[in-house]
Amino acid sequence: MALIRIENASVDFMLASRARTSFKDTLRAMAIGGFLRRAHGQLGVSALSNINLEIKDGDRVGILGANGAGKTTLLKLMAGILPPTEGKIRIEGDVSALLSLYLGATAENTGYENIVSRARLMGRTEAEINAHYAEIAEFSELGDFLNLPMKTYSAGMSLRLMFAVATAFEPDILILDEWLSAGDDAFRRKAADRLNSLIERTRIVVFASHSRQMLKQVCNKAIILEHGSAVFAGSIDDALDERAKAAPSQLAQAAG
Repeated sequence: MALIRIENASVDFMLASRARTSFKDTLRAMAIGGFLRRAHGQLGVSALSNINLEIKDGDRVGILGANGAGKTTLLKLMAGILPPTEGKIRIEGDVSALLSLYLGATAENTGYENIVSRARLMGRTEAEINAHYAEIAEFSELGDFLNLPMKTYSAGMSLRLMFAVATAFEPDILILDEWLSAGDDAFRRKAADRLNSLIERTRIVVFASHSRQMLKQVCNKAIILEHGSAVFAGSIDDALDERAKAAPSQLAQAAG
């Protein structure tokens, strides 16, 4: 069984310890999307506030909200990248977070070396890496280039390699920030098929996106974030209706 349970969780980013807020601090708060608060005499930004969620087997949960609402912060919390400042989070199952494809990649290393380093960063064992090594190499379509340093690759080649590694292992829980695609049209179709297959085989999927079409395709449930707080939790259709009422022009632009 896979499970994500979040209880009264908040995430704060501390900015300064001085008594007054500077203009620079205010701009940083606006960029993060949270609101300024003071805790234990220290100034900070509250990126998430009092989040309560339970996600179980079979749930495909969309995370909706405007830019700066806290979507990426929530994904990082679920992925174990960020600890909660307050509250608790419980994760049962193997988590794969497709938030940064290039995490763990080194330009000086060869393609083969980057396969190993990225997979290790994902928590995969040597046996698991060896079992998927040939398949990753084949899917990337890089051939002998895998023997060369990644700094010799084009942007498309690098993206194809890191996508191949990131989607090679089957997790219990998949955390996804927007839809991933890589390379030319033919490879993008191949990548979309691979990602769809991975989603179908994963017990829990959490997907943040502005795209109405992709959210309806992937998700059966959703939550809406506003300024770091969860203001709605329910079916994906109801969530999209709520977003349409709140910001119809913004949603239409994202869907287009």
